[in-house]
Amino acid sequence: WGTDEKSVITILGHRNVYQRQQIRKSYQETYQEDLLKRLESELSGDFERAVYRWMLEPADRDAVLANVAIKDGNKGHHVIIEIVSVLSPEEVLALRRAYHNRYKHSLEEDVAAHTSGHLRQASH
Repeated sequence: WGTDEKSVITILGHRNVYQRQQIRKSYQETYQEDLLKRLESELSGDFERAVYRWMLEPADRDAVLANVAIKDGNKGHHVIIEIVSVLSPEEVLALRRAYHNRYKHSLEEDVAAHTSGHLRQASH
């Protein structure tokens, strides 16, 4: 029958990241199913990607965004620069850990392997 996207926005959009994590946990306990996987199966396109990233903790979200930017090659440089320039040193460390946990490579290795020029030099 489809998903009521307005309800998803109403419920998740008016919550902070901690509250969204609690909703995800409660959903898992109630239905023995990951809410994120359920939403992925019900949604599509840009809305699916937005909701997926909304549900992630900040370091995980930034890791996903960095990985997408790295895969975009030279077009994604500004995303990586923006992410690391606005984060505190502790947040950058959390991003690096989340990236490694998710992709089994270091962020620096992937930046160096998929970029050139100044950004590649900065990753070393």
